[in-house]
Amino acid sequence: MPPSRSTIGVLISGGVDSAVLLDRLLRQGCRVQPIYVRCGFRWEAAELRHLRRLLHALHRKALKRLMILDVPLRSAYGPHWSFGGARVPGARSTDAAVYLPGRNALLLSHAAVACAQRGIDHLALGILKSNPFGDASPQFLRQMASALTLALGRRVRILTPLRQMSKARVIQSGRGVPLALTFSCINPRGDRHCGMCNKCAERQRAFRQTGLRPS
Repeated sequence: MPPSRSTIGVLISGGVDSAVLLDRLLRQGCRVQPIYVRCGFRWEAAELRHLRRLLHALHRKALKRLMILDVPLRSAYGPHWSFGGARVPGARSTDAAVYLPGRNALLLSHAAVACAQRGIDHLALGILKSNPFGDASPQFLRQMASALTLALGRRVRILTPLRQMSKARVIQSGRGVPLALTFSCINPRGDRHCGMCNKCAERQRAFRQTGLRPS
């Protein structure tokens, strides 16, 4: 972990993992720069509204104003369910069905450049133990940090403080966090969870395992 009172850039969504990560870093005495990378995905408008409410509820002096980076990815991924049209992976689909290849590389690259311009050397993500994909692996993140350090001419460190935790354990550790304000849905109905997609099912399972209610 960086020294107390250091500023850490946190790649954040509206979900439980990044909410608990944000709260944990603030409690450890870090200044936190939340970063949202807006790519054009179908769920982002609802997610951002929930995220703003969450940040307002977590507001502390050490929490900086939300930074939004616009990185359109429609041309990179081509026709894809994440941009609308095609059917969204449902509750019984596998993790692979919602995987966006290389997304962490894209997010980290843009966030690291933005942070370097502001003198921020540490980036944190809410990657969990259950993430099976290559761009969430310790090897990838070490090599990504090395590549970004070379590219930016300053040391970049990538932190994953939740790596050894399951989502249920994250929820249990975040009992003081307003988790009812979090949002994890890839096919929202206005501002509401659809309750039928892959991410809604994952959220519901994790809350059931803790005996807590998501809202």
